[in-house]
Amino acid sequence: MNILVLGSGGREHTFAWKIAQSPLCKNLYVAPGNSGTAAIATNVDISVTDFEAIKTLVLDNNISMVVVGPEDPLVKGIHDFFLKDESLKAVTVIGPQQKAAELEGSKEFAKEFLFRHHIPTAAYQSFTKATVEEGYAFLETLKPPYVLKADGLAAGKGVVILEDLQEAKTELKSMLVDAKFGAASTKVVIEEFLEGIELSCFVLTDGKHYKILPTAKDYKRIGEGDTGLNTGGMGAVSPVPFATEAFLDKIEQRIVKPTIEGFKKDDLPYVGFVFIGLIKVGDDPKVIEYNVRMGDPETEVVLPRIKNDFVELLQAMSNQTLDKIDIEIDERAATTIMLVSGGYPEAYEKGKEITGLNAIEDSIVFHAGASVQNDKIITSGGRVMAITSYGDTYQEAIKKSYQSINKIHFDKMNYRKDIGFDL
Repeated sequence: MNILVLGSGGREHTFAWKIAQSPLCKNLYVAPGNSGTAAIATNVDISVTDFEAIKTLVLDNNISMVVVGPEDPLVKGIHDFFLKDESLKAVTVIGPQQKAAELEGSKEFAKEFLFRHHIPTAAYQSFTKATVEEGYAFLETLKPPYVLKADGLAAGKGVVILEDLQEAKTELKSMLVDAKFGAASTKVVIEEFLEGIELSCFVLTDGKHYKILPTAKDYKRIGEGDTGLNTGGMGAVSPVPFATEAFLDKIEQRIVKPTIEGFKKDDLPYVGFVFIGLIKVGDDPKVIEYNVRMGDPETEVVLPRIKNDFVELLQAMSNQTLDKIDIEIDERAATTIMLVSGGYPEAYEKGKEITGLNAIEDSIVFHAGASVQNDKIITSGGRVMAITSYGDTYQEAIKKSYQSINKIHFDKMNYRKDIGFDL
């Protein structure tokens, strides 16, 4: 069959890399794609939210499956767009419908879902511009640090954690009254701070059944020792060493099962990936957030550990036959380290030539913010490439990734040198 992957990051290159290995895939398209996908698929330069252009692409190329990488098209209702169009409704879309995508589209919607289905999470309240004074009063009832989350999508930058009460009040005003994150912060969720270590759980669901993929841990901060500004992710490790069998069982029983049951009870039509951001508090898992797609850069360590034909898995999701499939996991650890542009996550320059990629032997290079120009691969974004390696231990895998990174160069290249430091 002909398959389309929507997106342009490392996650989408990983999807394309995995789908291209399947004999079930005849022609593979990626929109808009990057320099990595260009080598294994046909890139088509259209926006992931230009639904009419996507429709034309699908019909012109007899595409029968669309795998949605990023959250934006899902929250904007791409799945519903296909279902409502007579010429498109036979096309499989991997990703939840708009109603279910609100789990990522609105922090408040997600918190209400968690409380309604008795899924462990932090206490919270929501506030708007009209109730900002009540927000100040609520902050006064909490112990620091203070967690403020823009309700809507803010490109991964809408969460602020502050130690000082006055700073937290100033930030709340900045988000609600001064519209710091635009429409995303017309509502702000204030949460109690949970002390612990984070990890990510990924679940496939066909709406009835589910399969849990390998766990991963990503590193969001730009600086060593988890310091500095939040980014889209600087590296990831899978499996998570502290996630014991007993702890994984708690995740399944207390979080995954009630989440999937909650989709059914609330009539949230869901075929796709569920990302559950977790925190281990003592010996118990609690939910920080839901995403309605795979995480990035966790995808770059989770998918390489799945041995199954990926297209078979995607088909089972669309046919509601996921219960008939056993997920086969590579026993080896996988790690990825993100190479970023100098200055990222703030202002950075693009258009820097990337050299040394041909010398990489022991790692897989997943392209993210990189594109082809005059037969050269150049930087085109903040997070440029993810260098993924396997190892018998995560330490061995990390070592291989760093050895590969030593062969790659672009002007002002930056990366964290301590991925896995806290494990």
